[in-house]
Amino acid sequence: MIFKLVEDEKNHVFSVQELNMAAKQILENSLPLLWVRGEVSNFVCATSRHWYFSLKDEEAQVRCVMFRHKSQYLDWLPKNGMQVEVLALATLYETRGEFQLSLEQMRPGGLGALYDAFERLKRKLEAEGLFDTAQKRPLPFFPGQIGIITSPQAAALHDVLITLAKRMPSTSVVLYPTPVQGEGAAQKIAHAIRLANERAECNVLMLCRGGGSIEDLWAFNEEVVVRAIVASRIPVVSGIGHETDITIADFVVDQRAATPTAAAQLVVPERQALLQRVYHWAQRLAHVKQRQFEHVMQQLDYLQRRLVHPAQRVQQQTQHLNHLQRRLETMLAYMLQRQQWRWQSLRQRLYTMCPNIEQRSTRQTILARHLLEAMQRTLERYDARLGSLQQHLDHLDPQQVLARGYSMVRDTQGTIILDSAVLPVGARLDITFAHSWARVELKEKGVFPCLDVDTSEK
Repeated sequence: MIFKLVEDEKNHVFSVQELNMAAKQILENSLPLLWVRGEVSNFVCATSRHWYFSLKDEEAQVRCVMFRHKSQYLDWLPKNGMQVEVLALATLYETRGEFQLSLEQMRPGGLGALYDAFERLKRKLEAEGLFDTAQKRPLPFFPGQIGIITSPQAAALHDVLITLAKRMPSTSVVLYPTPVQGEGAAQKIAHAIRLANERAECNVLMLCRGGGSIEDLWAFNEEVVVRAIVASRIPVVSGIGHETDITIADFVVDQRAATPTAAAQLVVPERQALLQRVYHWAQRLAHVKQRQFEHVMQQLDYLQRRLVHPAQRVQQQTQHLNHLQRRLETMLAYMLQRQQWRWQSLRQRLYTMCPNIEQRSTRQTILARHLLEAMQRTLERYDARLGSLQQHLDHLDPQQVLARGYSMVRDTQGTIILDSAVLPVGARLDITFAHSWARVELKEKGVFPCLDVDTSEK
């Protein structure tokens, strides 16, 4: 941004800080991360654990800084006069205006051949598609048995076992002991992977080794180990070295962890977390069932409110008819009023225009008579309609049914009896007539019931 401002405003006067910021921006944007080889000079480890030194050769030198969050991953301490190779970003220390290298990684000099071999093999395997993420398999969520390939004397094994025991005490572990460094270690690691696949007793394999130099970890950069991992039918997880240690085996395994402990955390879920998830889902299930129950209860209440007794339904219909009758009467009164207003308006116009008053008066009388006749016919038609509706309501009235000679038989609990077959002889019954009721006792039953009427009062 500042460099662009210099181009756009050439007459602008910059402060020293702005100038240094522009120079730093140009340096960092122009030069990528690069490896630099040289001799360590004036090495200082500050109280903050940041490292400051100069990197020099026969012709020149450059200031270097390696901050604590980067240097803490090195298991060795540089010394003055040591040849090293550093991966650094060229930058500018703004406060002093000093050009310096900000280090990301550092390795002892002379390891270039190993790194070249590392890169050659990496490029070869990558060209074969062995690093393709589409080929990586998912890890089992809850492995029944875990295979660990490492040295029995490795401190990393102890950390892994403790982590597995804390996270999932019921997890079963099978150790495939093998050396993880030194001559022949790569062949033995590959043999252990093949052996685990032959025995097929594990759901996931772990490659574990603690931190070390590139020579210590070189067995995991051997092609024989990489090929064995690719050929494995069991998913493989790597936990090799520290977070900054990268081996070729890390590129082909199904999951890579930064450390052996992290690998253990990756292959098994945490028991407490699983219990919490189970509790959470149980709570959610209970909440859902409670809401479903409340919804059903609301539906039941709604349906119960919709159940209306026939007498109440008749009453509601009667009220509705009364309401319609009032609306009709109001509408007729309004229409009559409008006709009167219109008649008065026409009369006023007639008076204004002064036509034949006698003739207009006669016409007015005739129109008024026609209006009254039309209104009378309309009222009669609505009265007939209202009477018809009233007759329909009367036909639906249960009392009218009883008045036609029918009766209603109920038992002592009030249940209406439709068939004598459900009654025992001697049962007491209540019979409701149009204007009275009677209590009887069933003496005999058959196709034609024979009832002995007991008209005693309740």
